[in-house]
Amino acid sequence: MTTVQLDAMSTQMLRDLGTIAEDEGMMKRAARYLRKLAKELTDDPTKMSKEEFYAMIERAEAAHDRGECEAMLPDEDLTTFLRRLGHDV
Repeated sequence: MTTVQLDAMSTQMLRDLGTIAEDEGMMKRAARYLRKLAKELTDDPTKMSKEEFYAMIERAEAAHDRGECEAMLPDEDLTTFLRRLGHDV
């Protein structure tokens, strides 16, 4: 999107906000919706803390030590590996 398009969109948004600014109910709805949009940008379900990451590695290493892991065979592709494990690929 070009700068001109962004400026036009910002101008339209401010104009629309000015239109609903006198209605408290509409302003509350707009504020809730903006919070929801902002939350979508900041929420990342794959994000984890450093401690969570290292704990996940430790659990994987423990599972490997207990023999609960599978390994791909030499020259085996991912599809063949998954089929060997019983997955429908």
